[in-house]
Amino acid sequence: MNTFVIADPARCIGCRTCEVACVLAHSTGGVAALSAAHFIPRLTVVRTARVSAPVQCHQCEDAPCAAVCSTNAITFTSNSVQVNQERCVGCKSCMIACPYGAMDIVTTERVERTGSGVNERAVRVKKVEAQKCDLCITDPTGPNCIRVCPTKALRVVDQKSADASMRRRKEHAAEESAAMTN
Repeated sequence: MNTFVIADPARCIGCRTCEVACVLAHSTGGVAALSAAHFIPRLTVVRTARVSAPVQCHQCEDAPCAAVCSTNAITFTSNSVQVNQERCVGCKSCMIACPYGAMDIVTTERVERTGSGVNERAVRVKKVEAQKCDLCITDPTGPNCIRVCPTKALRVVDQKSADASMRRRKEHAAEESAAMTN
């Protein structure tokens, strides 16, 4: 089972702290490098009249985004779905295929070196690429959004926690059945 992060809408207050933590976790320049143009979180807090909750990748077992990726840039790695930016061509097929709206297409800017010797120069290159929650896979402490949520509305779901949840639901169902027969 792939690991994923899930939100409890009853606890979420829509503060967007998780979005800020996500951006900082993936920022190379820290807080000083943040700007409106570079504020691109890998989850999105959605607020309606009835609910607020972050929407992010569910790390699907049979990921529709991976199935439609023509360059095989989207793969299963370490119990999650990851995007290899070197292979991504920004075609947007994954964005359309995602049933949760968790895949974003963003424009990034990189500095590339061209030429050699005295003719070498740095050139800014823009690239369109797919971006989604990567579970902060390079951070040994796990997803930053979970750690900073002031109401503890976010949690990781893995095989162990899913099994425990199912066991509790079955026990509850058995007790409800017993109560109905008495």
